[in-house]
Amino acid sequence: MAQTIETRLADLGVTLPAAAAPAANYVPFMRSGNLLLTAGQLPFKDGKLSSTGLLGRDVDVEAGKEAAKYCAINVLAQAKAALGDLEKIRRVVKITVFVASTPDFVEQHLVANGASDFLVAALGDHGKHARSAVGTAALPLNAPVEIEAIIEFE
Repeated sequence: MAQTIETRLADLGVTLPAAAAPAANYVPFMRSGNLLLTAGQLPFKDGKLSSTGLLGRDVDVEAGKEAAKYCAINVLAQAKAALGDLEKIRRVVKITVFVASTPDFVEQHLVANGASDFLVAALGDHGKHARSAVGTAALPLNAPVEIEAIIEFE
């Protein structure tokens, strides 16, 4: 029998947090047909940002990858809130990874690997996805990473 997503998460030492409530006039996710689109998720861990600042100045690549992983964990928390059961996920279609970074930082793709590697570890082949990794001047709350996702569900 195949492992469930919840079992894989437990094996990875991950407990999904409660899905974050929106901080302004938007919804945390939107369903359209069989697609779930999440609002951008910040790297909250235990109620606070895992790190703050810019990649290339305040945050190194490893801490950035960890922040991206926490963003992906929060994406799954939103998916669970929206779908009720992570087993309804058919695939992660695409993630967009925003990396707050200095103008000379060019390793956004390495930071994004933190989310991509986690999603494949947690979801298996259903976690393989298309991806964009984008450098930006700043993110809300001085977060180093923010991720939004498009997920196909049954």
